[in-house]
Amino acid sequence: MRVGVIGAGVMGSNHARVLAGLPGVSLVGVVDPSPAHRARATELANCQCFETLDQLVAEGVDAVTIAAPTHLHHEISLACIARKVHVLVEKPIASSVEEGREIVAAAQEAGVTLMVGHVERFNPAVAAVKQAIAGEDILSIAITRVGPFPPRMSNVGVVIDLAVHDIDLIRWFTESDIVEVQPQLSSAVAEREDIALLQFRTASGVLAHINTNWLTPFKARSVTVATRGKYVMGDLLTRQVTECFGFKPDGSYSMRHLPVGHDEPLRAELISFLSAVRNGDTPAVTGDEGVASLEIATRCLEAPSRPAAASSARKGPRRVAG
Repeated sequence: MRVGVIGAGVMGSNHARVLAGLPGVSLVGVVDPSPAHRARATELANCQCFETLDQLVAEGVDAVTIAAPTHLHHEISLACIARKVHVLVEKPIASSVEEGREIVAAAQEAGVTLMVGHVERFNPAVAAVKQAIAGEDILSIAITRVGPFPPRMSNVGVVIDLAVHDIDLIRWFTESDIVEVQPQLSSAVAEREDIALLQFRTASGVLAHINTNWLTPFKARSVTVATRGKYVMGDLLTRQVTECFGFKPDGSYSMRHLPVGHDEPLRAELISFLSAVRNGDTPAVTGDEGVASLEIATRCLEAPSRPAAASSARKGPRRVAG
């Protein structure tokens, strides 16, 4: 299969590196307007580089992965779909829900495979958590995704850059839509929100919480899921997943570490995409799922803040009666 990569930033260069090593795949080339980005992609993947999409398409491609800036996803996706090229587009699917829906509709009309790059689903630790809670009555989910301010400046805040991963995971773990959103956002050092505490309720009644920020001096990625029968804890960086079960009235319980695979998430994601293209299967993360997660993230940004009403306008210490 002949595959191209659009965008040669950090993520696009990694796409190229992985695709160049996959059996049955011919990496046709990478597209990026930046000479520096093209040079990096050439070094990592030893492939051709092009300045424009038309140059790549002229070489002949069956599928592309789009790792360009989010505001270009709509234009590039539609251009590829119009040429009957299968598309994997990085998360978020587009800058707006409306643009995302247009991409989905175009792919359906053209009969091409469209997958959204929510790569965290392919993290072996996430897969182990998903397997551990299969068939369980889920009660609550808590996800932490924090770290230092990113070196690459972006035109989005932590909700779109980070929390959208976990919104997708909540929907995937529960297999249910999110119906209630209660966000608390703050901009401490950045122009856009750099702290977000997000609470959700799914249609199935699961309560979920996301804690994300760009203010923590180290990276932390963790998932905990409480069900009626067990409590599962996953560290997405160390890839250690622990299950607590067998709860007794005296407060005792059993604990075990679950087996976790060693696959590179991006490699597993790209293999899944190409398999869907070859076999005509439904991709692991559909366009509709990508739009649904973006819609929830957008609702978090649009929801009005609700400051608690002051009980008294008087300032200063309260007087203690008696």
